Amino acid sequence: MKCPNPLQCLAMSTQPIVTRFAPSPTGALHVGGARTALFAWAYARQHGGKFILRIEDTDQKRSSPESTKGILRDMQWLGLNWDEGPNPAADDPYEAQLGEHGPYFQSQRLEIYTQYVDQLIEAGLAYEDDGAIRFKMEKDIAFKDEVFGDINFAASDLEDFVIRKADGFPTYHMAVVVDDALMKVTHVIRGQEHLSNTSKHVALIDALGFERPVYVHLSSIMNPDGSKMSKRDKAKAARQAAKDAKLTSVGFDDDAFAAFLDKKNDEMKFALAIAEQLNLDLPEINVADFRDSGYIPAALLNYLALLGWNPGDDIEQFDLDFLVAKFSFNRIGKSNSKFDRAKLKSFNADTIAKLDAETFSMLLGQHLVAHHPEYTDMVNDRQRFAMLCLAYQPRAHTLDEVADMARFFIIDNSEVVYDTCNKQVRKNLINSDCAGLRALAEFASELEKLEPWTGEDAHNLIKSYCEARELNMGKIAQPLRIAISGSVVTPDMVPTLDIMGKKDTLLRIMRCLDSFRSEMEAVAE
Repeated sequence: MKCPNPLQCLAMSTQPIVTRFAPSPTGALHVGGARTALFAWAYARQHGGKFILRIEDTDQKRSSPESTKGILRDMQWLGLNWDEGPNPAADDPYEAQLGEHGPYFQSQRLEIYTQYVDQLIEAGLAYEDDGAIRFKMEKDIAFKDEVFGDINFAASDLEDFVIRKADGFPTYHMAVVVDDALMKVTHVIRGQEHLSNTSKHVALIDALGFERPVYVHLSSIMNPDGSKMSKRDKAKAARQAAKDAKLTSVGFDDDAFAAFLDKKNDEMKFALAIAEQLNLDLPEINVADFRDSGYIPAALLNYLALLGWNPGDDIEQFDLDFLVAKFSFNRIGKSNSKFDRAKLKSFNADTIAKLDAETFSMLLGQHLVAHHPEYTDMVNDRQRFAMLCLAYQPRAHTLDEVADMARFFIIDNSEVVYDTCNKQVRKNLINSDCAGLRALAEFASELEKLEPWTGEDAHNLIKSYCEARELNMGKIAQPLRIAISGSVVTPDMVPTLDIMGKKDTLLRIMRCLDSFRSEMEAVAE
């Protein structure tokens, strides 16, 4: 049959490269979707073409404005800018849209789909079935995929399928074909779960007289154990932790929670409640999870690019400019990829280490205020925060890791805990008749005299004090670390003492000595 809009169809054959990312706003943006968006974006940028963001919200029950806004926020955070689609700067993305081929929400394009469904009915290629409209699959289908090669479907293996539901909304198959054609999409890059759907899409494209796009289907991203990486991983991890801790209630919906533990539902409210009660880190699945965990967009994109594609020459770490220059379909593999969080974390640490000090300070400050507001006073104290950034930038794997490692700087002195069961605490403070505690008490009187106070001067005092007594510096430095933080793991002594300051350093020493008063008195007897 003829294309309902011949001018648009004719233009498709001479247009520049156009790719699209078309998520459904039924939840958060999965990292698999982010990889699809990245590849589509990179290919369009490489060829000076256009990258479209289209929201496929025909699932009325599951789609939500909140999910739409979350997807837009995640795409912006990743830095994957689009040429056409919802306006990211607008208060209402449903109303403010960019581009000449909109609207870019499928729920706003019902009249367009109706026109093409009617054309198929009039041509005898579609028919009514209990209120819905089905398309006739009467021919063999063959198409080429840039990754999986030539694909063939015999007509005898294909069934008629619904293109418009009884509620008047088009199905995914109808909407995606019409939208890709009218938005002049030349290359459809998407997950391999859509490979079997492509027979339907090709049949509709041919029936409507559209030009077929180039198809590029990407293999799946899996967990290390080979299972599919999905939001259910969070429920699985939380469920196991609850069972290990013998947790029988989270304070609400006990019956539903029991069903959750019995694997009869995977409701996220229970997974989150378990994580909060047990101080559990749930596995990151969605882009927002990685953002909240303190990953840097460049590191996440770099790692995602390597899941199913590689530039060759054993190159693994690169920026977006490199990806745009080197990206090609012929280096996309057919095999599924396994998501290695340890490798991603290593990439992130390298990315953090390479940031200039000002950028790291900005990113860390924003993250701490947003996710750990108890750090707000520290962030606002520019001098102390600058010292904290210098101390932790070389050590941090993620921004969130800094919040954990540096917590001893912001807690009240009374909150420092000294674990007498910890081997390092016992070794450096209690063993050998409380030698560490006694040395710390003697050194404190010298430290109190130090004026003016700087970390460098305090460190030099430790050095000279130990040299005069023929002591290894660790005999003072390690007890001092424990007194300040409750642990032997801190940044170097100079920045640690700079950030802590004289008053709180001395107060922490006194608290430590008071905490072990009974042990010291027992030795004295």
